[in-house]
Amino acid sequence: MKKNAAKVAVIGGSGLYGMEGLSRARAVKVKTPFGSPSDEIVLGDIGGVSVAFLPRHARGHKLLPSEIPQRANIWALKSLGVESVIGVSAVGSLKEKLKPRHFVFPDQLVDRTSGRVSTFFGDGMVAHISFAEPFCNCLSRLLYAKARALGIPSHSGGTLVCMEGPQFSTRAESGYHRKMGYSVIGMTSATEAKLAREAQLCYACVSLVTDYDAWKTGEEVSGDMVVQTMLHNVAAVKRLIAAAVPAMATAAPGCRCRHALKDAVFTDRRLVPARVLARLKMLGI
Repeated sequence: MKKNAAKVAVIGGSGLYGMEGLSRARAVKVKTPFGSPSDEIVLGDIGGVSVAFLPRHARGHKLLPSEIPQRANIWALKSLGVESVIGVSAVGSLKEKLKPRHFVFPDQLVDRTSGRVSTFFGDGMVAHISFAEPFCNCLSRLLYAKARALGIPSHSGGTLVCMEGPQFSTRAESGYHRKMGYSVIGMTSATEAKLAREAQLCYACVSLVTDYDAWKTGEEVSGDMVVQTMLHNVAAVKRLIAAAVPAMATAAPGCRCRHALKDAVFTDRRLVPARVLARLKMLGI
């Protein structure tokens, strides 16, 4: 597969399993040192910009949040030449003003998952990246501006808390997260954002609000509620992607995402096993 097969990637969350409007669309299978990605990756063009689309939970929604092969997904996209990633995910709202059918572009992240592998490193090589700003602010601002221009109710900034799942929150958990000041809650973005930063990719999360989690009496989250709102959100996010991708191709990167590994590797390269160096070469170390 050509290294420059795609410049922008879209990782689709719950409900977003395909991308209409891609010209020259074709599906490819990518092998990675970390196993197979969630599904085949669809390559195509939007407005003359090469795009890769990957359904996070696989087509048909077959993978639990904790079963998603996150390292394989990010490594595969990097191997295709991707530089920027739009991570689309369904979330619950922890604030009254963040209503179902609204979009949130968070700028902070709290990881409350457990047991998920969230780094490419280890096995003889140590790296510590800066993660104070977990999302690419440049990309998030662009997406937010495009969403507003399309008339999509949108909010810039806020904290996304990532829970383990697959169960939704208890009322006590939801109340706790509200008291902590968090904005939205999801189950997938934390590991994805960490790996994207290690891969030196610009990564922004488009959080599609489907419900009020468990804190709002009479409007507690349910599967039926999520599905109905999700259908509306998916139609809107497809419009956003179609509008944003061409602008992403011409935007001048003003972030440090693509240099995240500079001075991050602590291990003497002479001591790193050759097989580990070969596996991580794709990251740009």
